[in-house]
Amino acid sequence: MHSYTPAIRAAAGRLLKEKTVEAVIGFSKPTEPMACRPVLITDAEQADSLYWDSFCSVNLANYVAKYPGRVAVVAKGCDARNLVVHMTEHQIERDQLFIIGVPCKGMVDRRKIMAVLGGTDPLEVMETPAAVVVKTQDQERSFAKADVLQENCVICIHRNPVVYDELVAEPVPEQKGVDRDAEVQTVEGLDTPSRWRYFQDLVSRCIRCYACRDACPLCYCPTCFVDESCPQWVGKGIEPTDTMTFHLLRAFHCAGRCTDCGACERACPMGIKVRAFTRKLEKDVSTLFGVEAGMDAETRPPMDVYRPDDPEDFIL
Repeated sequence: MHSYTPAIRAAAGRLLKEKTVEAVIGFSKPTEPMACRPVLITDAEQADSLYWDSFCSVNLANYVAKYPGRVAVVAKGCDARNLVVHMTEHQIERDQLFIIGVPCKGMVDRRKIMAVLGGTDPLEVMETPAAVVVKTQDQERSFAKADVLQENCVICIHRNPVVYDELVAEPVPEQKGVDRDAEVQTVEGLDTPSRWRYFQDLVSRCIRCYACRDACPLCYCPTCFVDESCPQWVGKGIEPTDTMTFHLLRAFHCAGRCTDCGACERACPMGIKVRAFTRKLEKDVSTLFGVEAGMDAETRPPMDVYRPDDPEDFIL
């Protein structure tokens, strides 16, 4: 995906030079291999600092909410869907955005590569359309991209932006025949005590750093419920009940809004598969209401509206 870089630079430079936008949000080349660095530029001469590769995984929609002026943002499929959610929820208006769309074949998961390297720091990374070659001090390893993609990218069925003003390349083929619900159905097949133990074990390593919340483009509340002190909804420590309460309430806050961008899971320093919560709710919303988040700016999130024909099977 290095080939996208010239087109992104050209679009950003033109938009800033013509004063179509006040700023462009994108990525610059990181100082370390297998990393990404979001950047905001305001001058056309800075456009050459923009960069793109298969590690530009941060969801840039996280930076546009309530931006005061007109801004351009580089957006892959999941980013664009989050921008639609922001527009639907009036965090930013459509005419404030210029979306530079990036067709995406998936972001590479740094942790998968590091697990194979045994923690050895990479010195250089080279990328081809189908592979990533990593050099360390004592070895050179080649990884097929398909084997080291982020888990959300493996099951992604909306790789092309659903909304954009300019596309930097031809759309990529969308994945067909993907079973997005396989892991969810495995957990659903457990009896109730086993499911509860599954989620208890899942969050047992949580240190309550809130990285998942801070990375999520949906978590823009001025004061999060975990930070409320009057009343205090949840304790500040890592007592298991408080930890589970945080994860459950955060997941329900994202119900019908989550695009499965993987930001929460990618940010977790403990490697917790946070998406286990949101994927279950995404499946339920799709099954009950036939809605996928961020596909249409005219469609309100299902938890945000009431219709007389809403499913009520859950009411006893």
